[in-house]
Amino acid sequence: MTIERHDVGPRMSKCVVHGNTVYLAGIVANEPKGKSTTDQTKDILAQIDGFLAKAGTDKSKLLTANIWITDMANFAEMNAVWDGWVSAGNTPARATVEAGLATPDYKVEIMVVAAK
Repeated sequence: MTIERHDVGPRMSKCVVHGNTVYLAGIVANEPKGKSTTDQTKDILAQIDGFLAKAGTDKSKLLTANIWITDMANFAEMNAVWDGWVSAGNTPARATVEAGLATPDYKVEIMVVAAK
């Protein structure tokens, strides 16, 4: 079975397709400095839509989601965006954890796996 990679960098690929499964790396907001949790989450979910489309699938086929948030005080704010985005009736298995991220500018990171 072939492996297809998208947005390949020296350290990681942002999207890897193996068979009928699509794996995304942890996605963070573009230009996060000064952006709210809401804005960062919207940016991340738009990127996820793009990567899934490039791989030939969409959010209705999500299997799992891992979400890292730097402050659980912003959990409801992130969830408000997530709940408006996720495909009703097709919600993935999900975990959300409070964690420090790569830089203090990042407030949210999301990693998903989807079927094709």
